[in-house]
Amino acid sequence: MSARTLRVLHVITGLGQGGAESVLFRLATYPDAGVEHVVVSLTDEGIYGERLRAAGVAVHALGMKRGRVSLGGFMALRALIARTRPDAVQTWMYHADLIGGLAARLAGVRAIAWGIRNSGEHLERSSRSARLVLRACALLSGRVPKAIVCAAQKAAQRHADKGYRRDRLVVISNGYDLSRYAPDGESGARARVQWGLTGDVPVIGCVARWDPLKDHANLLRAVAALVRDGRDAGLRCVLIGRDMTAGNPELGAMIDRLGLRERVVLAGPSDDVPAAMNGLDLHVLSSCAEGFPNVVAEAMACGVYCVVTDVGDAAYIVGDAGVVVPPEQAEALARGIETGLREVAARGRERAGAPGRARVLEHFDLARMVQGYIAVWRRISGVQA
Repeated sequence: MSARTLRVLHVITGLGQGGAESVLFRLATYPDAGVEHVVVSLTDEGIYGERLRAAGVAVHALGMKRGRVSLGGFMALRALIARTRPDAVQTWMYHADLIGGLAARLAGVRAIAWGIRNSGEHLERSSRSARLVLRACALLSGRVPKAIVCAAQKAAQRHADKGYRRDRLVVISNGYDLSRYAPDGESGARARVQWGLTGDVPVIGCVARWDPLKDHANLLRAVAALVRDGRDAGLRCVLIGRDMTAGNPELGAMIDRLGLRERVVLAGPSDDVPAAMNGLDLHVLSSCAEGFPNVVAEAMACGVYCVVTDVGDAAYIVGDAGVVVPPEQAEALARGIETGLREVAARGRERAGAPGRARVLEHFDLARMVQGYIAVWRRISGVQA
């Protein structure tokens, strides 16, 4: 007898470029998992709406303004959940946890799983709205969700310390499609041409949106220190992500203040992250806070050597296949970048990055993540295989 198809409705703040969005996409489009997915964005369809729909996933965008909840939008969400009659509702990130969780309860759904993507570290640097929502979620964590899925061990511990119900917390590491995130010299070469980089110039990069917690200032100060001391090997630094453009005045002023205009490439957001990763010799995570940073595993899967700050589960992801340095210490990051470039130069890009890809294959397989989520949904809904 075949297992009954499980119907899961996802609620997420938006479907733009980001770690949670990419994980949801991989989860909802995984083939032959016995799950029917419905995705609801509180705001717009971003870049993933069309892709999800093309893969046969139903997508609804409620059109709320980012960071603001409207009564009409909330009631529309409640009505949509009631019509869909899902076996389980999976929410993603604080605002969607709160709004989606309450709407699901009012629609008569009890099988609710929240999704924590934030590390829980340096929340004082987050928006006031995010801090208020987190406090509300902590208070409701024993009443609304039956499970709270965290991507990182450290995130689970920090949120338990902040008042989340410890017995509801479950850790499921992110998983990656290693057929898509893979070494690809041709796509990497095309990316370098798009960036205006030719020859054998060392290329480091960071895939991250403009956000204080991503700490681009740390990265740029590290690059400036390398250039100042002649330790840079002629490198170029490519910044990829939302607001990594000339239209970001704060970023531009920082680059000019450090004298890095000729060293930094502002590539903006990319809809082909594997190609962007393949254009790099070294990927740098400079964050002061993370949960489970997808970009590190994605870079490793593409065979790119990584230097990371010791935030969230970054050190766990890298293991002994890259360089780990303390956060918010530009000179330490500079030494890490210098070490990484030396490693790539000595061993060659492919050989230097091979252990990282092998580690992702062993520990962060996509099928393992999918089965972890399905087990949670079946447990809280009572729908058995």
